[in-house]
Amino acid sequence: MSVRAFDLVPAIERAQLISDKAKTEITCIECCGKNLYIGTGDCLIIHYIIEEKIGSNGKIHLVSEKQGYRHLALKKPVSQLKAASALNRILVLCDNMLVLLNMFDLEPILSGTRIKNVVSFCLNENPIKSNPFSIEICVSLKKKCLQIYKVTEDKMTLIRDVSTTDIPITMCIDGTFICTALPTQYYIINYVTGGVQDLFPYDSNHVRPIITRITREEFLLSAPGALGMFASASGTSQRPPLQWSENLVSVIYSHPYCLALNDEFITVHSILDQQQKQSIPFQGGQHLGEFDGKIFVASAQDIYALIPIPVEKQIQALLVDKRVKEALDLAQVATKTGIDKEKFLKMYQRIQLQAGFIEFSEMNFDEAQKLFRSGRLDVREMIAIYPHLLATSSRFVKCLPPLHDIADIVQLCRGEEDRIIEYKRFLISYLEEIHGTRHTLGAHMEIDTALVKLYAELKPDELPILVASDCACDVGDCIPYLEKHNRHHMLALLHSSHGDHDRALGIWTKLIKTEMEDESFPGVAFMVEYLTHINNSEMVWKYADFLLEKDQLLGVKIFIDRSSSPAQSEDELPSDQVVDYLSRYPVAVVKYLEHLVFECKSEVEKYHTHLSVLYLDSVIRLMKDTNTQKEELDKARSELCRMLQTSSHYRIQLILGKVTELELYPECAILYGKLEEHDKALGILVHKLRDFDAAENYCIVNAKDRDLNFRKRLFQVLLSIYLDPNNERRDSFVAPAVALLNNNKADFDMIKVLQVIPDHWSIGLLSRFLTSSVRKATNRYRMTHIQRMLARGENLQLKSEHIELLRDGLKMTDDKLCAVCGERFSEVTFVRYPNGIMTHTSCAPNKYICPVTGKLFSATQGTALPSVDHNHDAR
Repeated sequence: MSVRAFDLVPAIERAQLISDKAKTEITCIECCGKNLYIGTGDCLIIHYIIEEKIGSNGKIHLVSEKQGYRHLALKKPVSQLKAASALNRILVLCDNMLVLLNMFDLEPILSGTRIKNVVSFCLNENPIKSNPFSIEICVSLKKKCLQIYKVTEDKMTLIRDVSTTDIPITMCIDGTFICTALPTQYYIINYVTGGVQDLFPYDSNHVRPIITRITREEFLLSAPGALGMFASASGTSQRPPLQWSENLVSVIYSHPYCLALNDEFITVHSILDQQQKQSIPFQGGQHLGEFDGKIFVASAQDIYALIPIPVEKQIQALLVDKRVKEALDLAQVATKTGIDKEKFLKMYQRIQLQAGFIEFSEMNFDEAQKLFRSGRLDVREMIAIYPHLLATSSRFVKCLPPLHDIADIVQLCRGEEDRIIEYKRFLISYLEEIHGTRHTLGAHMEIDTALVKLYAELKPDELPILVASDCACDVGDCIPYLEKHNRHHMLALLHSSHGDHDRALGIWTKLIKTEMEDESFPGVAFMVEYLTHINNSEMVWKYADFLLEKDQLLGVKIFIDRSSSPAQSEDELPSDQVVDYLSRYPVAVVKYLEHLVFECKSEVEKYHTHLSVLYLDSVIRLMKDTNTQKEELDKARSELCRMLQTSSHYRIQLILGKVTELELYPECAILYGKLEEHDKALGILVHKLRDFDAAENYCIVNAKDRDLNFRKRLFQVLLSIYLDPNNERRDSFVAPAVALLNNNKADFDMIKVLQVIPDHWSIGLLSRFLTSSVRKATNRYRMTHIQRMLARGENLQLKSEHIELLRDGLKMTDDKLCAVCGERFSEVTFVRYPNGIMTHTSCAPNKYICPVTGKLFSATQGTALPSVDHNHDAR
């Protein structure tokens, strides 16, 4: 596929040549800077100054001025020219003789060496030793050899001589490697080591041998079949061959293009993909040369310049043709064409983005995504081509000049809904990938707005995650999209995430009332959970009634869970206020009071009394209802009993009065127990309820954590009730009385038991009790004895340690000094540490630490002891 890489511009036409002779023909050319040298068939060298000018139409044209000429006084054509600007010299090959001329006046250098029998020569552009005052050339001679010369201002010095099997026709040198063509074979020779590498043969009758240097240790050679073969110094090829036309005359390399001249055309191939990019008609071409970036082509009478089209224009032309890969490949090598690095980076990024939009338009989404990422696309450029996705509040302005010619997705897809959906899914994928990365800087709002709209339409399950994060979308711009797709719950969450709790709660209220529909809305429980956690009591009071009317058990969780949440401590609702508020909702107020009493362990009397009264009212209501199930009533009474038994903060007398009227005997027993009126409580359990197990359990529960004497008295009260001589039915209590005596958990004073037991009871009936009582008494005696002996032993040990501490005496005299301050002891008291250090009491701040040595004394070592015997022995 073609691309215009060069323009052919006239440089010097025949009318400008010096010779009037019709046979004057151009045989070779050379350019160095602005200096253009022409070799002719009649042994002339003509010097021109040539400059590029830009015309009013913006096109480049060349202006030349003739500087002079030199006739070499020979009859053969000038075969080859090569300028050496560092030396101000020009090498000329004519009649197989290589000579030096001055670059400017074309005068021969008389002191310069002349080399005879030369077939051709070339310049080493990559010598081993670089010297600014000399150049290195390779010369092929008729005597079947190659010679390396060092050229200076005034002479050419032979460095190396390399023999060959035949006369070298042409060659090219790079470093120490010479690529040369003998009459039938190409070779690569290392002139330092003498190593020879065969390349491939050719037929000189059909192939004109041409060698061009490409890069370091790499050459391009003309080959059979009109091929251009690449060859490295090792003899291998790293690139596929080029396909040329027949009758090749000359080949040059100007990165990244190889230009080939035949008698009709100049063809341009890229070494990036080995494809022909341009073909320029040029009749009668004789010579093609590249001179430090300038390219000239000559026929026998005229010289033209090939002006490179700026690489940016070439790339844009490729992009217009949608040849993305070629454009990118060309862009990647643009730095080698002399473009400034910073300019190149900006240009390359823009090219990547243009290429990305081309791939995008072709639905090559993977390639487009890679190019957008590497080109650092401002994602708003892509969002903007999706109708209505770019936030209306965005200040984004599209890139100028534009990166693409896409009007919008609808136009691109020609209204095909399936293709539009595919493009939207790609945008979702791309936005998700870059979300939260450095690629979103400055576009957070636009990205989130686009995602909300896209999710509302295509991925509703992803909306909660986006909204729950730090969503920076334009809420007002998203509302129509969310409402259009019935995403009312997500809209409420969006309002919530932006702090508009009232709007969010209003939407959820409508959803619960079924004024709106949204399958994703979880229901009342979600709204309750939301009100539980927002730090806004005003919203709680505003919407709590609605939720309590819908479901008291769920609604009351607002207040229960808020009081349990540390996050709501700054906005905590007063419990008194909540209780008053919930008084209209009987189920809710009970649950809230249970939370305060049982979970929060509140000891406020009114809460306990209120809950007890509500439990009692529930029991009364169920008792009056003739349709009440027994299980339901038993459960209500069980809750009341649990409250009465476990709490100690309610008004007992108030509850007792009510339960007595209703003859709720178990509850009465519990209340009497709370009043420490255990005889009444046990009397009810025994005589009213005849529940002997409950009576025993009552004693066990109420004796828990009490002292032994209290436990004995409590169990004695129950036994006395069983064995009351005034009770006409006392015989029926014999069995429970015996069971009580034999209960291992019961404690009794055996003497008092024996005093109340009827005389007619047999020893056998009491044997188990008596045996157990004797064992318990014996065990208590023995344990007491052991404790007394242990205490006595500990006392003796302490006395022994005290005696040991007092056994060592010390003598205090007037010449004794305080170890801390060095003053005499003037008071009757002083301090002595276990290590013998004595100080004033005021100089000893810590009795465990010696103030002189800093030694720490433990309790087992003893502590500093004060003494009061001044001038006497202290014991």
